[in-house]
Amino acid sequence: MIYLDNAATAFPKAPGVSDQMKYYLDRVGASLNRGVYAPAQEVGLKTLTLREQLAAFFRHPNPNHVILTSGCTAALNMAIKGLLREGDHVLVSSLEHNAVMRPLVQLGVAFDRVPCDSEGFLRADLIEPLLRPNTKLFILNHASNVCGTVQNAEAVGILCKLHGIPLLLDGAQSAGHVPVDFEAFGLSALAVPAHKGLLGPQGVGALLVTPEFAAKLTPLLAGGTGSVSDSEEIPPYMPDRFEPGTPNLPGIFGWSAAMDYVNQVGLDALRRHETALTARFLKGLAEIEHLRVVGTKDVSRRVGVIGVDFANIDNAEAADRLEREFGILTRCGMHCAPAAHRALATFPQGVVRFSVGAFTTETEINAAVNAVRILAEER
Repeated sequence: MIYLDNAATAFPKAPGVSDQMKYYLDRVGASLNRGVYAPAQEVGLKTLTLREQLAAFFRHPNPNHVILTSGCTAALNMAIKGLLREGDHVLVSSLEHNAVMRPLVQLGVAFDRVPCDSEGFLRADLIEPLLRPNTKLFILNHASNVCGTVQNAEAVGILCKLHGIPLLLDGAQSAGHVPVDFEAFGLSALAVPAHKGLLGPQGVGALLVTPEFAAKLTPLLAGGTGSVSDSEEIPPYMPDRFEPGTPNLPGIFGWSAAMDYVNQVGLDALRRHETALTARFLKGLAEIEHLRVVGTKDVSRRVGVIGVDFANIDNAEAADRLEREFGILTRCGMHCAPAAHRALATFPQGVVRFSVGAFTTETEINAAVNAVRILAEER
């Protein structure tokens, strides 16, 4: 099996992740903020450690403003639905995922899509003409899950700051792949998952926020937090205000182990590995006829997400045959991002998406190129 669907979820996970999850389930077992006995204190310390790891990794100044969630989608919903109200206006990129678009459509708020060019780069010169007096938020897909293009978040952050508009960055495909600097980007909020580039387990993620942004958010959930238990009011302080109920503690233990691994290897080394494999793959695909590869060819401005549109074979058939005949696992279709496919002119056929990860090898990339060549050139 050659696993090239890391944009959906990284596989395998970082060494130590499953061990730590099993350790929690077998040896700890206590809940968070629900006791002062030793195992409960161990859970509290591990949770604080993870907040500190994430704050340091994303250059966020305050671990208490790292809100742990059930994933990146939950984090985006927390920010979008917690902030926006009827009559508000939002700007989004034209490459947004349904984790952003469906909450906006559900709320019924007005939004405009900032166009991108043929390589998937945001047309920053078209942002200001789309601003309105009631624009309350800019949401930016940092790295596309369809074409891999990475946006210049810092430039967008400067523009948002100039106009006093909060910037929410969707880091689903960038976290663990490229540097994400909360302060340098001028972010108000950052949503990230554990299970993709950060090599952790599914079912846990985070929303990192500024104090100013947090103060504007209405909590979506309310319930027990183990704190201020003599009151029926939601706790006023962070992060308890946004973390009712029992969190995914096996996931927290596993994610902390993944962050240890990512920090040990280093983001620079992970980035070099991914960039080299992406360059190798793109070079091989460029020599094959009857293909269109979406996104930029500049590997310094993309992640290892490669969308391929086959001209002589249906994309779904290609993905099926890649698995059945070559053992190569990809993802075909719309990738929960129909707007991105419209912007990249791959709607409605979609693309076959190959996505490399931390443990992908050159041999696997070579095998994928050869398999694509056979499928593309046989007719």
